[in-house]
Amino acid sequence: MNIPEIVSQLTLEEKAGLCSGGDFWHTKAVERLGIPAMMVCDGPHGLRKQEQTGDHMGINDSIKAVCFPAGCATASSFDRDLVRRMGEALGRECQAEHVAVLLGPAVNIKRSPLCGRNFEYYSEDPYVASETAKAFIQGVQSQNVGTSIKHFYANNQEHRRMSSNSQLDARTAREIYLAAFEGAIREAKPWTVMCSYNRINGTYAANSKDALTGILRDEWGFDGFVVSDWAAVSDRTTALEAGLDLEMPTSFGFRDQQIVQAVKEGRLSEDVLDLAVTRVLTILDRHLSGRDEAAVFDRDADHELAREIASQCMVLLKNDAHILPLSKDKKAAFIGAFAESPRFQGGGSSHINAHKTESALDMARSKGYDVTYAKGYDPETDTIDEKLLEEAVLAAKNADTAVVFAGLPDSFESEGFDRTHMQLPESQNVLIQAVALANPNTVVVLHNGSPVEMPWISQVKGILEAYLGGQAVGGATVDILYGDVNPSGHLAETFPIRLEDNPSYLSYFGEGDCTRYSEGVFVGYRCYASRKMNVLFPFGHGLSYTTFEITDLRTDRSAYGEKDTVKISVNVTNTGDRSGKEVVQLYVLPRHGGDAVLRPVLELKGYEKVTLEPGETKTVTFTLDRRAFAYFDEQKQDWTVLSGDYVLAAGNSSESLTAERTIHIDGWVPKPERITPDTIFGDIMHLDGVMEILKPYIRAFGQENESSDENAMGSSTADMLEAMLRYMPLRNIVPFGGGMYSCKDCDELVARLNAHLA
Repeated sequence: MNIPEIVSQLTLEEKAGLCSGGDFWHTKAVERLGIPAMMVCDGPHGLRKQEQTGDHMGINDSIKAVCFPAGCATASSFDRDLVRRMGEALGRECQAEHVAVLLGPAVNIKRSPLCGRNFEYYSEDPYVASETAKAFIQGVQSQNVGTSIKHFYANNQEHRRMSSNSQLDARTAREIYLAAFEGAIREAKPWTVMCSYNRINGTYAANSKDALTGILRDEWGFDGFVVSDWAAVSDRTTALEAGLDLEMPTSFGFRDQQIVQAVKEGRLSEDVLDLAVTRVLTILDRHLSGRDEAAVFDRDADHELAREIASQCMVLLKNDAHILPLSKDKKAAFIGAFAESPRFQGGGSSHINAHKTESALDMARSKGYDVTYAKGYDPETDTIDEKLLEEAVLAAKNADTAVVFAGLPDSFESEGFDRTHMQLPESQNVLIQAVALANPNTVVVLHNGSPVEMPWISQVKGILEAYLGGQAVGGATVDILYGDVNPSGHLAETFPIRLEDNPSYLSYFGEGDCTRYSEGVFVGYRCYASRKMNVLFPFGHGLSYTTFEITDLRTDRSAYGEKDTVKISVNVTNTGDRSGKEVVQLYVLPRHGGDAVLRPVLELKGYEKVTLEPGETKTVTFTLDRRAFAYFDEQKQDWTVLSGDYVLAAGNSSESLTAERTIHIDGWVPKPERITPDTIFGDIMHLDGVMEILKPYIRAFGQENESSDENAMGSSTADMLEAMLRYMPLRNIVPFGGGMYSCKDCDELVARLNAHLA
């Protein structure tokens, strides 16, 4: 396709049309020039392609497809290769169905457990979100099918999502909310980026030139097209100038007219329009060039892959007295409606018309296990049914182990609305407590897209977090419960004890359209660890049926320059009696005293999933560049590495770090841009050579006056004087100098210091 030639032949009206949808799922065609329509479809954990042409709202029946585990689950695998394989399968399915772009992955940060769409998002940590997204994009696009990483950016709630105004400072944006996108976009190069509904500091994301052009294209080198979230555009010409290339869905020609009129009136340069058209046509050409007419949608094969993936995502949260795995020769009671009819996906645009599903109850019985069943609760209501409760208690009493299948029903979490609490339905909490009382060997399997409170946690011996595991979750759950698969998932989010502990609790819903990100960079474990708060289960937590030791962290040297890379090695050993997989997590802990920069006490900067046989030891290596140690300096508007010590710590959760080493990095030393009489002593005393200049003046504050009584103001007089000196402006050598120094002397001191530091 000769794109420059085609653009030159397009009429103004045709150009405007190519920047708007033709219907709900297709771009517009220009038949006279041989430009076909291009189809995009919802993902990201399955193909939601509407049958035939679709409807004007995009909600009618879609084709039968395979529902893979949702983002909340796949991120918990901490397995890039696994996510890449899932992406490859989805890419093949898109090829078979003539889909050019799959609308995913969704990488928005889990700021609060309340977000109704958390099941679709990956993590509270930007590094995990970005790495998982990168693997997904690479997998899908290896099949010559595009992705649309979304929703760019600061889209962290469903409440008032089309009008809300996310108010956050630049450092918070860069370190948390943009960082989730940055690595994936720079390294995996998605074909498209989808902008979000919300406003960012007062400007709609679709209208933000700073985000869509300045950051996305100029800084990160994104070369695809930006598409709106569906109906996210408030002003079409402003959005076009900002870098929003394609508006979806169709505007029935009204937006096209606005673009044409703006160009004719000189309010919009046709060059801007041509650039947007070129970007859209470039992706269309990439799609056409990569078409695989022989691609086959093998739903049954992909179902088996979905089962394998689900089994690698599940997180064993608790396993007292080795209650799991279950004995295949003993009697188990499966209790709870989700055992028979699991909740395996969320509601909204990612809802897949699964071609088949399997339940844990059916899969256990198909293997010949001795399993009884009691429904326990009605998933459609939150009413306690005494008859169902009695049946469940009886089943539990008559079994060796009771397994309660619980979780959040569709009405509790979905796209479009947020949760109002972090609780399970009360009928399920009552059921779990009653079953645990009847049988001390009780295990809970959870089907949910985000954390829940667990008032019964001390009453049960085992908890398996299955998340929303896709259509094959039943088989995967049975594989884990009975030990055919060793659990290896780890939490990509913290489970707080209660909702009120979450750092965004007071500001999450905001006031009207205004949502202030008042917790700043202290999101998730960054807050809990910094405040030394107890949590239900920490970020990175996950148990196994074997045991591991992570030891002997070492680096290639102990001191580094700011631009050096740090090479790290750490050993991991399987100390148990069966094969298993461990997730080795590497954290950076800044060690800066005083008031240098307020930072979280630790941040994840690397992870690797390792398979080990019993007794086997492997060495895991990491390489960290300067960004791993940097914070975003708002004054410089750049990433800055502070000079000082940093602890590198490895372990298998944010609260279980068993190997560490301290290194020193010669980076930036904070200092005033220019010293003035108002500069305080403490801000410059640490700078090279400054103390030699200041020493003669320090006696002006009485610290070297041998005749002074060190207890004149109490036993802490000396400490008080030292602290007061650190916080004292230079100009105070005059009033506290006892007549020794004049204003002229102060000016000369300031001039000498500026000359020294120049």
